[in-house]
Amino acid sequence: MTKPFYEVREFDNIRELVDMSADIFSSRPAFEIKKKSGKTKLVSYSEYREDINALSTALIDAGIHDNCAAVCSDNCYEYCMLYLSIICAGGVVAPIDKELLPDDIIGILKASDAKIIFVDQKILKRLRGTDLGRVKVVCIGADKDTDEAESFKTFIGKGRELIANGKELYKDIKQDPEKLCTLLFTSGTTGVSKGVMLCQKNFVFEVKSAMGVIKIFPEDCGISLLPFHHTFESSIMIFFAPYCGAKVTFCEGFKYVLRNMKEFNPSVFVAVPQVLETVHKRIMKEINKSKKTETMFKLGVKLVKIGEKLHIDLKRVFFRQIQDTFGGNMRLIVCGGAAIDPQILEDFNTFGIKVIFGYGLTECAPLAIINNDRINTTDSVGVPLPGVEAKIDCPDNDGIGEICVKGDMVMLGYYNNQEATDEVIDKNGFFHTGDLGFKDERGCYHISGRSKNVIVTSNGKNIYPEELEYHLGMSELVNACMVEEVKNKKGEAEIHAQIFPEVETISSMLGKAPSADEMKKIMKKVIDEVNDKLPGFKKIRSFSVRDTDFVRTTAKKIKRDINKTDK
Repeated sequence: MTKPFYEVREFDNIRELVDMSADIFSSRPAFEIKKKSGKTKLVSYSEYREDINALSTALIDAGIHDNCAAVCSDNCYEYCMLYLSIICAGGVVAPIDKELLPDDIIGILKASDAKIIFVDQKILKRLRGTDLGRVKVVCIGADKDTDEAESFKTFIGKGRELIANGKELYKDIKQDPEKLCTLLFTSGTTGVSKGVMLCQKNFVFEVKSAMGVIKIFPEDCGISLLPFHHTFESSIMIFFAPYCGAKVTFCEGFKYVLRNMKEFNPSVFVAVPQVLETVHKRIMKEINKSKKTETMFKLGVKLVKIGEKLHIDLKRVFFRQIQDTFGGNMRLIVCGGAAIDPQILEDFNTFGIKVIFGYGLTECAPLAIINNDRINTTDSVGVPLPGVEAKIDCPDNDGIGEICVKGDMVMLGYYNNQEATDEVIDKNGFFHTGDLGFKDERGCYHISGRSKNVIVTSNGKNIYPEELEYHLGMSELVNACMVEEVKNKKGEAEIHAQIFPEVETISSMLGKAPSADEMKKIMKKVIDEVNDKLPGFKKIRSFSVRDTDFVRTTAKKIKRDINKTDK
């Protein structure tokens, strides 16, 4: 088992984390927030605690203790406050994917029995005209209260007023590290969905374990790009940063990431492979524009490697221009979520920007196996975090089997779904990831493929075939269907659907047996209707029509491997 090599401070719950950070890093900036005017505002750790106390008090007064509060918004300071405040108030935070359509958002609100939802103005506009029932709506960024929503300013103001009058309600909440505190849904609930239940103990373990092998300093500045409903981003920016006393800034979107980096000069970044691949492609395109720059680059790589052997750092000398692309201070990128070309990781390390590549799942809050400050490979996802047991279950002749992990980062289970929980957490406490891999002689783990059905796009998005199959199956014209991943001409993952039509219904509708062309047009219409309900990354891009039913198991389930499209 991996042992920590950095000293780690002890704390048992999120309230202790908030107080400890404010006490140790009181005047240090916790956030740098860009205003509409373009100017920035600093929020100290002491001020952050005051805001969390006020918001926690307002939440308790609103009856959120032991209840669920949802958040659906762009990443912002208020989101970070809400995440920690809901937990400190004894509630359950349910972060919702901001790209989901209204029906999916409403489905999650119903499934989680949320009493309140905090949204930004874009989400509020999207929900306009929908029936949210008795769910209270609070709008982040609103100038004033409206019939649609109370402003966040008004809401937190109630907490400040209560505290000013001596009613410090946040002090009355006993923190239970093993109680459900975060509920993350794997997809929209109009289809098949699982709610991952996490507790404070999961997050506390992640912080202490990761910080035992990865060093983040109070002087570091992190820039947040990935949405907070991903535990990968939220764990690092919302939990790791305050433990380390680092500053957090917010990217205005993928389109502005490089511009924002030059504005904030961050030193730490959480990325999915697609971001690194895109930036790497741009860099290499500039390098390969001429023979001169290509030759200089190759010479620089050689000299940097020679310098490393002599313990001389020449990376800034040869690759200053590339480092400046990231603001000039970037030193650490934590990357995960999908496979990546090892050469890209090697190049970034050569440029003077360390990339730590790892593996995790939402069910593990999320990190389980990762490279670190002493073991940093580019061909593997690294080693288990301190306190994490990992094993390869039922390895084949090549040593490839299912990756299983055990530790205090493993979820409580799936919300209201004990059967699904029992399928993935065995009697010995090991979580069966459904991912295939092997362990090499160094003790490093490699991911070989996925045994689960989930499709992972190049930008780290998870697409669950069952959800799309649910939508397709709602049509009376579809007898059976299977959604799968295929590669397009560029080698990128796309969503393909195989459909076995309900021929009798279609024949009755047409008054005759349909021709192949007619059948294809009818199925195309079914696909278009389903796509209209889906966000862009989930849309079905191609389909095929089957003449016969799928090969099935004795339980009448479709055998995915046998029925897979060969494209």
